Amino acid sequence: MLETSARLLKLLSLLQARRDFSGAELAERLGVSRRTVRRDVERLRDLGYPVHASQGISGYRLGAGAALPPLLLDDDEAVAVTVGLRTSAENSVAGIEESALGALAKLEQVLPSRLRHRVAVLHSTTMRVGDTSGPQVSSQTLMAVADACHRRERLRFDYAGPRGGVTIRTVEPHNLVSFSRRWYLVAFDVDRDDWRAFRVDRLTPRTPTGPSFPRRTPPHGDAATYLTHRLSARTWPCQATFTLHHAAEAVADRIWPGMGVVEAVDERSCLFHVGGETVADLVWMITSVRVDFTLVTGPAELPDALRAQGLRCLRAVDAP
Repeated sequence: MLETSARLLKLLSLLQARRDFSGAELAERLGVSRRTVRRDVERLRDLGYPVHASQGISGYRLGAGAALPPLLLDDDEAVAVTVGLRTSAENSVAGIEESALGALAKLEQVLPSRLRHRVAVLHSTTMRVGDTSGPQVSSQTLMAVADACHRRERLRFDYAGPRGGVTIRTVEPHNLVSFSRRWYLVAFDVDRDDWRAFRVDRLTPRTPTGPSFPRRTPPHGDAATYLTHRLSARTWPCQATFTLHHAAEAVADRIWPGMGVVEAVDERSCLFHVGGETVADLVWMITSVRVDFTLVTGPAELPDALRAQGLRCLRAVDAP
């Protein structure tokens, strides 16, 4: 049988791991009687842990208290939290780095040597490729926007456009979406009577928030899909539509977010809407999907660019 102090830690760990435990199950896990479980629960309550008894059954639940209690983590959980804190320290949310590093220092100080070694090995052998900086978003701004989304209250903010200039926007905020190290607000623009996606790093909320509003459904069913459509084709200078001679579900995993949008037609074909900086980008993207296709609409130069790409490939295999 565990000593009292060790048993209390075990009991606390069990209550943190699951929403509800019956008294009989706790007694079996700890190897004690139900009376001992009740006494141990009272000891936890005396120490400030809000352990609630479930109504109607002899069960227990750890509730939220005024202060965060010590968390008891197993090995895999401790490693996962440590890696997550390291990632958060390089986050695109301004002001969170210091808090993440402080929590990381506290956790690494108490990690057993075997876990500290695992974390150090992972950190020393991991490399990040590409632009990982991204524009930073104020944590206060992020929370203010998230709160307006949750409360369904109209939000007014100053918005800095990509080409300069600041406008005042009034929107019905729907969702925050994190995409490619950038934060976006998907909202219904009241003045323009249409849906829009706003870069959160470019907006400054005005207070107080406005009246509440009934929830709308974004185009394409949800905020993430709508944002994907916005970022894929509509915002690029060169846009095209192709018919892919394959079912939409069969090619969906070949289209990464921001590359393009697939629209189902029937069991044998789908439409692929794609956008890019240049016609050459369109050629590269459509050929990378690796299925037969037909050009539907696009820039006037696109057919010649596709023919030139095809001839280039033929020369590569037909050359002496």
